[in-house]
Amino acid sequence: MVVNNPETLAEVEAVFKRYETALVTNDVETLDELFWQDERTIRYGGGESLYGVSEILAFRKGRSAAGLERDLDRTVITSFGTEFATASTLFRRDGASGKVGRQMQSWVRMEDGWRVVAAHVSIVDEPS
Repeated sequence: MVVNNPETLAEVEAVFKRYETALVTNDVETLDELFWQDERTIRYGGGESLYGVSEILAFRKGRSAAGLERDLDRTVITSFGTEFATASTLFRRDGASGKVGRQMQSWVRMEDGWRVVAAHVSIVDEPS
């Protein structure tokens, strides 16, 4: 298995950037598209544990569009072979002084493109 094949890595970096743009602009249609449309998809959020695409889609529709802008830090994307990758990043938001967000995603190449199959988002106190 090749780790960080340049072509695969470039594809995942591009789809991660597309996801990030959709997130901060509240482009729900693109966010929904980029998650695997399956009841085995998991998303753990800051205050929710979502099992299956139905719960994820319902969450997206009910989420406020306010305050989504953020700055990323220490983003690491790693591809394993040509079909699987992880994306991990820290993020900070204005108005959330002393807090840092952590986001991890597992991406899989499906027939219709790269899709998130599992995600975890949490907010913790900024380390001293």
